[in-house]
Amino acid sequence: MPPLTAREVYQTLRDAALGIHPLRRLDKPSGAGQVQVDIEGWQLTLDVDGVHVRHCQRCHSPDGREGDLDSWQRYGTDPVSFLSAWELAQIERLLTGQTPPMEKPG
Repeated sequence: MPPLTAREVYQTLRDAALGIHPLRRLDKPSGAGQVQVDIEGWQLTLDVDGVHVRHCQRCHSPDGREGDLDSWQRYGTDPVSFLSAWELAQIERLLTGQTPPMEKPG
């Protein structure tokens, strides 16, 4: 089974930012500065500095595939780096429980 690409994980984060799929924060213990979330069965561990998402540490998809920061950085990026500033702000608002404004600046 091929590993998850950074683009596949980005699309999942983007869908959550756009409100297409709900982002649910999980209260599972993880490392310091790490937050686990579920987006329609996709399990992501995000590295968070305060309220700012720095990168995606790892991801498990509903079909059993996995990806992690080490494999994505070999290709020079991680899923969070693909997010626009607006999409990243939406994800950060969702993680803090704030109701995000859904109008995308145009």
